[in-house]
Amino acid sequence: MKESEVQKQILDYLALKRVFHYRNNSGAFVDSQKHFYRFGALGSPDIICVINGQFVGIEVKAPKGKQSQYQKEFQKNLEAAGGRYVLAYSLVDIMNVI
Repeated sequence: MKESEVQKQILDYLALKRVFHYRNNSGAFVDSQKHFYRFGALGSPDIICVINGQFVGIEVKAPKGKQSQYQKEFQKNLEAAGGRYVLAYSLVDIMNVI
């Protein structure tokens, strides 16, 4: 299953469960004039939600996907600040924690 398909399943599930959430777009691009733009926090998770007052970041990966070093650093910082980070390879991973 593709990462985008897993992500859609998770977003639909969060909506069904009425969990406050949003898709966190981040990345970079170069425009036609060769200007480089970065948006979103480097390494930030794909989905942000709040569960019982706690910030939860969900990083979605394809079955064989791996976290980047930036994502690992973001996870470390988020957890140190009291947030929760979930590395999800399937909808079941989310159902087990929500």
